[in-house]
Amino acid sequence: MSESPHRMSTRAVVVGGSLAGMLAAAALRDHVESVEIIEAHDLPEGPEARPGVPQAAHFHVLLCGGANAIDALLPGAIGELLTAGANRVPMTTNMVIHSPEGWYRRWQRDSHYLIAASRDLTDSVVRRQVLKDPRVNVRTRTRAIGLLGTARRVTGVRLRAADGTETELTADLVVDASGKSARTPQWLDELGISGLAEDSIDSGIAYASRIYRAPVPTRNWPVISVQADPRRGEPGRTGGIVPIEDDRWHVSLMGTPGAQPSRDAAEFEPYARTLRHPVIAGLLTRAEPLTDVAMTHSTTNRRYYYERVKSWPEGLVALGDSVAAFNPVYGHGMSVAALGALALRDRLAAQGLTRGLARTTQRAIARPVELAWSLAVGQDIHYATTQGRSAGTADRLLQRYVSRLSHTATGSYHVATAMTEVLTLQSPGTALLRPGVLAAALIGPLRPQLDSPTFTTTERRLLAEAGVPIAGPTR
Repeated sequence: MSESPHRMSTRAVVVGGSLAGMLAAAALRDHVESVEIIEAHDLPEGPEARPGVPQAAHFHVLLCGGANAIDALLPGAIGELLTAGANRVPMTTNMVIHSPEGWYRRWQRDSHYLIAASRDLTDSVVRRQVLKDPRVNVRTRTRAIGLLGTARRVTGVRLRAADGTETELTADLVVDASGKSARTPQWLDELGISGLAEDSIDSGIAYASRIYRAPVPTRNWPVISVQADPRRGEPGRTGGIVPIEDDRWHVSLMGTPGAQPSRDAAEFEPYARTLRHPVIAGLLTRAEPLTDVAMTHSTTNRRYYYERVKSWPEGLVALGDSVAAFNPVYGHGMSVAALGALALRDRLAAQGLTRGLARTTQRAIARPVELAWSLAVGQDIHYATTQGRSAGTADRLLQRYVSRLSHTATGSYHVATAMTEVLTLQSPGTALLRPGVLAAALIGPLRPQLDSPTFTTTERRLLAEAGVPIAGPTR
């Protein structure tokens, strides 16, 4: 049967061509007739650096909660990412982690995983999957400079092209996925919408990152992490190695004020030797640096509580870093964006473009944001240098319990799995209060603690062949 000549087409506008923006377009495409992505920069064809994403110079991991969300939005995307060279890292089987409470065991049971790849590769795979859909179009070198509509309903966006030309683009739904530079708070104010609450908590952590040619094949190589211990009351130092495509290691070193790493390449590896254990420094002795040191101080946890605004307008949704940006040391940003996009798709499937969609979607997006926020802030507030909030009595009690869980996890698969379930954003934090977890924490670790990192026989052979001596037990 032919369509009615009076039927109006439906269109959604996504502000931002980032990972969050592309995933938002994937969420929208089956529920509107066209999706228009507004992007301020040109988009690369392949796995190349995208302007406006300086954080791509630092390592990124995609937790299984986020990876599963991406596969739900873009079936086959994770498989394509792995084919392109990304690594699927089982947790904690292929993780060498020195937590504040000790070394985690590499349990021989694959309960959870993460995807390790460069941010450029992850972006390119998702972008290619989304943009091959004819319903999705991108306007590059174009900026959204305001919202159309009223305090009750947003009806589109005002645009400015590279040549300064301004136009209006109407839409049934506008999704802000423009990241940390999002202007939605100002745009809401211009519409007369007030009461937006904001939190900003900054531990002062600085990042220094560099890519190396690994001295060993990186397929099935473990993620290495040496974590700071905020309980010590001294500046914290953290470091990690993430195995990425093309037999490379993405190495990041982080420190709070008083222990921040330097941009000077000559000081990068010496800083690694100041971590709580020298395993990262040891692994770098035979690695070949491929890039200069990239530095950032932009690690503030910042959140807008859009879900609490009393008069949220119809036709507007925000997700990704536009809602909340986290200290990247915890690796939650991409996964929270993916879960937010999945929440958008699910609400559209349940409600369609009906009244109340924007508010219920914003509340659904807030759920994974809240979990990641509590995990990041729950750690950062315990550094003496943190600004924006300090730890209260309840925070310190919670930290003691989480520390007890982490201590138990060094020798208990049950507790290690429960913690991983939460850290990968697959279960709410309340899962750590289940009776079985509480009882296990009371008993403590069932095995003696390790005193050094554990590598497999194969890993030790490869390291020995590369001239990298590593002490410690064999898994």
